[in-house]
Amino acid sequence: MGGSSGIGLAVARASLEAGAHVTLASRSEEKLARAAAGLATPDRVRTLALDITDEARTREALERLVPQHHIVLTAVDPYYQPIRQFDLARARRTLDSKLLAALHLARYARFEPAGSLTFVTGVASERPSPGGAAIAAVNGAVNALARALALELAPLRVNALSPGWVDTPLWDATPGLDKSRAFDTHARRLPVGRVGRPEEVARAARFLMENGFTTGEVLHVDGGHRLV
Repeated sequence: MGGSSGIGLAVARASLEAGAHVTLASRSEEKLARAAAGLATPDRVRTLALDITDEARTREALERLVPQHHIVLTAVDPYYQPIRQFDLARARRTLDSKLLAALHLARYARFEPAGSLTFVTGVASERPSPGGAAIAAVNGAVNALARALALELAPLRVNALSPGWVDTPLWDATPGLDKSRAFDTHARRLPVGRVGRPEEVARAARFLMENGFTTGEVLHVDGGHRLV
């Protein structure tokens, strides 16, 4: 879910390399078509145009799918604004894109035995930045939700994956940002000396899908961001 670009598309690639059949879901049919065409094994890929914040459509779509082995939710509609200038309606879209979407998946998806549900959150829950209250709050909420659902939906395994700064197209769409300069400045702070790559987060997602003894975990893949 959120599989047409960035981390979601990298997770799809890693899953295909493991021999899986993959469904890419996002709101844009055009982006989904481009993403699917760029994958090495399109015969094992299908697409699903879906706004996962729409409960009725999400329920209908999940009921049409055969039971899944694994679902990874990477979708997000980010919003950054100082709290005193907050547009609450706009912030709600960020909350809905991660927390409400996660609740919809937990409620309506049906899984094969030994399946897993993974939510991609982010380092902002522990290392928030000024103007990032909405994304910090929703990441923290989804981390907590994963732990609760690991108990409630057992034996389904439920985990959260928390990346740091990762070079994805999301940064290119950030108004007024000098991406190269921001990445260089941030990289100098990190113990690993660079920002992350989508495929590195995808390998962590694959670990959470494949390791049958991991549940209720928040797996950090942040280059040491929490330490600085």
